[in-house]
Amino acid sequence: METTIRKVASPIGEVTLYRLTNAKGASVELSSLGAGITEVSVPDANGNIENVTIRYANPADYLADGPCAGKTPGRYANRICKGKLQIDGITYDLPINNGPNHLHGGPKGFQNQIWESEEVPDGVLFRYHSKDGEMGYPGNLTAEVKYTWNDDNELTIDLSAKSDAKTVVNLTNHAYFNLEGADGAEPNSVLGHELKLNAAYFLPGDETLIPSGEMAPVAATPMDFTEFKTLGQDINKDFTPLKYGKGYDHCFCIDGPNGELREACILRSPKSRRRMTVLTDQPGVQIYTGNYLAGSPANVAGRSYEDYEGVAMEAQGFPDAPSRAAFPSPIISPDVPYHRTIVYRFDTF
Repeated sequence: METTIRKVASPIGEVTLYRLTNAKGASVELSSLGAGITEVSVPDANGNIENVTIRYANPADYLADGPCAGKTPGRYANRICKGKLQIDGITYDLPINNGPNHLHGGPKGFQNQIWESEEVPDGVLFRYHSKDGEMGYPGNLTAEVKYTWNDDNELTIDLSAKSDAKTVVNLTNHAYFNLEGADGAEPNSVLGHELKLNAAYFLPGDETLIPSGEMAPVAATPMDFTEFKTLGQDINKDFTPLKYGKGYDHCFCIDGPNGELREACILRSPKSRRRMTVLTDQPGVQIYTGNYLAGSPANVAGRSYEDYEGVAMEAQGFPDAPSRAAFPSPIISPDVPYHRTIVYRFDTF
């Protein structure tokens, strides 16, 4: 594995970028700003290598970007209803930054911090120390994200955290993918991509995308991706959850035992014949079809992305789980640390 390092300035300090290139010439670039992915360059069916994740020309533009592209949101990814976090009868007030709700740990969440970083074999380890009370959360917490890249074009993301007090954690990766190439000068929708989800249930919610608490079957609804279908096939159907999100922005309950590494979903492009498989031990995967990408920072071709030019497949705990006793618990403590794994596997078909 060849690793090259460069550094760029940002308004909150120096950002370190690591490029990992494997024996086949495929590469990923990782950033200390938000412990994020800024590039994934893999071959299509004809062997042409190009970047397949949304990226900005200026690495500093990832700071406070609306799409949260490629980064590690936290301390709690996704939404917490009205910013009210209750632990052992104590209510903690979290910043409201998404309608009436708290999203991705708040405006100064993990995604908008520069993480410590160091090289590890075939990868990079990022570390962030979150102080007690930061963005309203209790407990001094240390989070780590370790990325490793191999010659089979697999990017493994190990997410871990430990705290000196009881708190909540939900970490994921927020990269958006376009398997036909994401750097073009012309808009390139992902709605023709085909998705298969190993998920018989999803979490319906209200107009602010807070889950109702039920796990609803996907069968006979536009949420059914149990067999391959295009992202655009049902996205405009007269179906309330899709109207609330202006497309897909919903958590799907991954089949199989929570805590065991298993296949969550497969995304593929009939045009490039690239295929991406997501494996995880997380309970859910948020499918977000980039419904609000317009107005993003400029890409390497000098233009902003438009809506639906990338799809995020965010393997994670369930949104608003701190308020839902029936959902897998996001609570950790000094005796119960956090560890989750996500694998992005790229090949062709």
